[in-house]
Amino acid sequence: MTPKENPFYLDLPYDDINDPTAFAERATVIPWANDPGFAGNAQNRSFSYMKNQWVRIRKGGRECYGQIEDAGPGQYHDKNYVFGTNDARPVNTKFNGAGMDVSPALNGCLGFSELDGESDKVDWQFVPRDQVPAGPWMNIVTVSQVK
Repeated sequence: MTPKENPFYLDLPYDDINDPTAFAERATVIPWANDPGFAGNAQNRSFSYMKNQWVRIRKGGRECYGQIEDAGPGQYHDKNYVFGTNDARPVNTKFNGAGMDVSPALNGCLGFSELDGESDKVDWQFVPRDQVPAGPWMNIVTVSQVK
């Protein structure tokens, strides 16, 4: 089986399409919203600023990369955690206060101790596509927008 989208994917708690609060503020909160290729889409419900963005995730001595696929867990407009500069903790209180969901491929890459990874802690940041190094996360790169 060959996946149609990147198996190295994750969710962050900011749904810029379906959550009314996030949709209303997305053009002013998302740092790249006015960059070329993104500007002018603030009212376009078929365009996500978040989907397919690259994220570097570190756990211990491991570093892996993934693309944002969806939103969650438990919260959908946690702008302070996702975009803040003061190292805010997630608003989410479910799932041991998780700030992201990761795919099975990222779980394995990072060496999580459990399949659900609720006790694992990571450090993460957004990275531009040109700063994503070669690795298994580049075998299939997702480019599709929301459907």
